[in-house]
Amino acid sequence: MARKIETGDGRAALAAVADADATGGKPARTDLATAVRYLLQLLVEKAPGNSVEMRVPPFGAVQVVEGPRHTRGTPPNVVETDAATWIALATGELAWADAATAGRLRASGTRADISPLLPLRP
Repeated sequence: MARKIETGDGRAALAAVADADATGGKPARTDLATAVRYLLQLLVEKAPGNSVEMRVPPFGAVQVVEGPRHTRGTPPNVVETDAATWIALATGELAWADAATAGRLRASGTRADISPLLPLRP
């Protein structure tokens, strides 16, 4: 099991990413990775389960939402996006519909719309 990210560490990483974005800089890879993984951890806490796989390559993937368990091959319900889009979705800076329309996320499967779970409260 992955190491749990403490709230203070997760919030510090999110702040560092936000500061870099605000100044037009590129966030440190470690801050970006920690922020993404912290938000994925919060998603798992909010919606435990195994019916939807949330992917944010290359930083992480988790299974969430109660329902049919996926065990082999490609899961039937997958959401995939980049780190910046995931952070924006999870923090409420970007709406699911806007991200989908802009092609910033890919969601497949009947249970893949996790928009009711967002934003998270980091």
